[in-house]
Amino acid sequence: MSAPEGVDLLARLGTSAGDARRGVVRLHPEVITALGVQAWDAVRVTGARTTVALVAPAAEPAAPGTAVLDETTMVNAGVVDGSTVGVAAAPVAVARQVELAGSRLASAALPPATLRLALIGKVLLPGDTLSLLPQDLAPFPGADAPGARRGLAAALGGSWTTELVTVTAAEPPVGSDPGAALAVGPTTVVRWRNGASTGGPAPIASAAPAAGRAAAGSAVSAPFAAAAPSAPAAPPVEQEAPAEPAVAVADLVGHADAARRLGEWFDLVFRRPELLERLGAAPRLGVLVSGPEGVGKTTLVRAVAAENQARVVRLDAPAVAAIEAGAAAARVREAVDDAVSSTPGVLLVTDGEVLLPAADPPPLSTLVLEALRRAANTPGVALVVTSSRPEALDPRVRGADLVDRELTLPPPGDRDRAELLRVLLRGVPLARDVDLAAVGARTPGFVAGDLCALRREAAVRAALRGGSADEDLTLQTDDLLGAVSSVRPASLSSGSQTLSSGGLTLERVGDMVETKQALTETVLWPLRYPDSFARLGVSPPRGVLLFGPPGCGKTFLVRALAGTGSLNVFVVKGAEVLDKYVGESERAVRALFARAAAAAPALVFLDEIDALAPRRGGSTDAGVADRVVAALLTELDGAEPLRDVVVLGATNRPELIDPALLRPGRLERRVYVPPPDAAARADILRAAARDTPLADDVDLDALAEDLDRYSAADCAALIREAALTAMRTSLESTEVSASDLARAREAVRPSLDPRQLAELEAYAGEAG
Repeated sequence: MSAPEGVDLLARLGTSAGDARRGVVRLHPEVITALGVQAWDAVRVTGARTTVALVAPAAEPAAPGTAVLDETTMVNAGVVDGSTVGVAAAPVAVARQVELAGSRLASAALPPATLRLALIGKVLLPGDTLSLLPQDLAPFPGADAPGARRGLAAALGGSWTTELVTVTAAEPPVGSDPGAALAVGPTTVVRWRNGASTGGPAPIASAAPAAGRAAAGSAVSAPFAAAAPSAPAAPPVEQEAPAEPAVAVADLVGHADAARRLGEWFDLVFRRPELLERLGAAPRLGVLVSGPEGVGKTTLVRAVAAENQARVVRLDAPAVAAIEAGAAAARVREAVDDAVSSTPGVLLVTDGEVLLPAADPPPLSTLVLEALRRAANTPGVALVVTSSRPEALDPRVRGADLVDRELTLPPPGDRDRAELLRVLLRGVPLARDVDLAAVGARTPGFVAGDLCALRREAAVRAALRGGSADEDLTLQTDDLLGAVSSVRPASLSSGSQTLSSGGLTLERVGDMVETKQALTETVLWPLRYPDSFARLGVSPPRGVLLFGPPGCGKTFLVRALAGTGSLNVFVVKGAEVLDKYVGESERAVRALFARAAAAAPALVFLDEIDALAPRRGGSTDAGVADRVVAALLTELDGAEPLRDVVVLGATNRPELIDPALLRPGRLERRVYVPPPDAAARADILRAAARDTPLADDVDLDALAEDLDRYSAADCAALIREAALTAMRTSLESTEVSASDLARAREAVRPSLDPRQLAELEAYAGEAG
């Protein structure tokens, strides 16, 4: 049966961390009904190529003409944000065989049975890229998602959440609809390309997909050739990591010092415990390894342990926390028993804050802590806990009898990212002119896991460009740079609104020479030339206050800064942070700066900062604003210095801001954004009228001279109103005349207040 006729929709990139890389398209509920499908049925998505995804209603109903796609679905469909895609329902069939290609690490360390377990319930077509994230949004009946996570984490380490595989071939069942999409089921034979195969059904009890789940309309590739017999599938690895490290210690780019220190600690505890005893120290080791998600915490521990011939037993805290308390306690005891049964050994607890939270710790925490103490106090066993949010970890974990040492892995800088790309692309055919330094500069906030995803996206782009497996393809700089827009770094995946530059740079901003120079020195120089500041023995500015009349381009300048410096920009509206509940506003400020530090180099843009940080002592909001100001001061000038993070506040009422925020060391530089003069207004009018046909009698230069007290926003509104005036005259109008502009001026009046301008200019004179 053929699929129902589809609809054409505007593709938008989804920012939900819950949907990331899971093959989900979110639609307006009315569109879902019109397609004749239900939530978590499958749809065909057609762009430059055809792919399939699971459909779900938008959390906040989007426009009926919009389809919100995750980044993997966008790549599979060959579209970008703003493209048009066709969406339709289609039947599904459980594939007989699926052949996949993946990274060398995945194909070597991941058994086909575990791979099948991770892909159960997913829908696919040959050529699609799939993540290994279990489809837990709508679980396949009987699917063991926690078991899949444990097996993936044990085999691949912390990078499993960003690992992607490509469907190189797929065989549909006999007699199936030739236009059907394929799903991985418990009877599907899954094999690596030129590698191992399951050779039989997965050892789980599962039913076939529900009717209607899956879709696609492109032809299925030719069936497999006869599969060679293969050995029985190995059971999924539960806790023990592979004997060989995923990477060599020498390849831990940016973490050499941390690896050296951890190696020294392992050497003392495993090989020279008598030296510690003689010096009066207990021969035990407990280490907390913290750092942003995907930075390589687990990889570091595995690599250093392998170099010291130590066995690693991994306890995946999220998987343990997701099961019933009794089973969780048994799992922890099993892991501890396994670690102490043979030495030297490392008990690795990943994402410890999930199992041992600081806020409202469950009763299970006490049992877990006792078990971990037994491991930490066993000779020849080291306890290592990793966390991306150490502040959320139960304080008892950092006790002197448990985890008393700490290593922090910083996010990589531009040079480290370029070197990481060299390591990741070591076995990949590259074009001779590939500029990895340029790619590294274009990926602010990317960590090792994000760069792995970038490598995969670039490979997909190169494969689609080549079109034939027989061609001698190479990865080009354009493939890598093009993939940057499709990969959203983990540091930007939740919580914060970010600002897109849209390709805008400071060079494209007309006039404002002094303003642009001041912003370049204050914002870009500290991030581009830290060595120069260190050489001269001075600390770079931490922040800048951008002030000027409304509508004169403050946010426009911030976008240009983001594009010029390749920065991640976190946007905070002043009123959004304030919360009536005690402690929530301060927590929001701390979380904001923590996310910015993880995504460095970054710019924190505090819009309407006069609402966020007013003068203390005069508010009537039970002290909420005062506490927010104190939190901001602590983050700007506290014990933890900001690194590669610059704060920029914008306001049109600078006199209302708390003076403590403007002293040296905080928002110490004040930059005035003046209203546009006649020349600037002419440039703004020309930019606003770029796509508007103007009659011969329109003289924008003369018009600009006569627009005193018009802001940049007023000038753009004037062009828009003139076009509407022409349409009111005749819907067949093809151009805007001078008379249309004259009538538009009667509706669009100047918004700049002379009194406010005088006050701002006086403030600028005092600040300058």
